Amino acid sequence: MRIDVDMNLCESHGQCVFAAPDVFSFDDEDTLTYTAVVDDTRRDAVARAAATCPVRAILIADNNAVS
Repeated sequence: MRIDVDMNLCESHGQCVFAAPDVFSFDDEDTLTYTAVVDDTRRDAVARAAATCPVRAILIADNNAVS
């Protein structure tokens, strides 16, 4: 699955980091970083991360989805 975070919307609340710490984190400058392509075993955690984002900045797409 592919993950995209709209960094123009992201306000670094960090809820995604708590929900899926193996996918989302903060760098040394407190900027959100994330793994853009993850396997489906992480789908539940990533879906929770997207659902908890207060500004809905996280988008999830299947690898085979047409853009």
